[in-house]
Amino acid sequence: MPRRYRPEKFVVEPDLKYGNLHIAMFVNRLMRDGKKSTAYSVLYDSFDIIEARAKRNPVEIFEEALKNVMPQIEVKPRRVGGTTYQVPIPVEPVRQISLSMRWLLTAARGRNGKSMAEKLAGEFLDAAGNQGNAVKKRDDTHRMAEANRAFSHFRF
Repeated sequence: MPRRYRPEKFVVEPDLKYGNLHIAMFVNRLMRDGKKSTAYSVLYDSFDIIEARAKRNPVEIFEEALKNVMPQIEVKPRRVGGTTYQVPIPVEPVRQISLSMRWLLTAARGRNGKSMAEKLAGEFLDAAGNQGNAVKKRDDTHRMAEANRAFSHFRF
């Protein structure tokens, strides 16, 4: 049944400190139980840690980490004749950003560290250097798509 009602897309305002839209989007994903100010303070603390460790602009490192984690291609299951194939498809730009933020957060939460700010800072620095669990997740996704390249003719 087709959906008839399509609500307007939620527009995210850029954050106040850096004026960056991606930072505001990341804070919305980092936030738990509606505590946005806490999420902002955790992210800004991680930026302070990054600036102390790397001696570079933390926003540049954040953007570089996002760019390095963005997947270009992914697999989606497609049922053809009773068999389910993993079909590689290109990832749309909005989904690339969404996946990279989600993977960075998951990897940061899974790290060993004292505080969430330290975990985030470590994951951003690793991802900016093409290392870490989030980059590994992207590589696994690309490897899966490459392995199933033979089924690309089943693309929707």
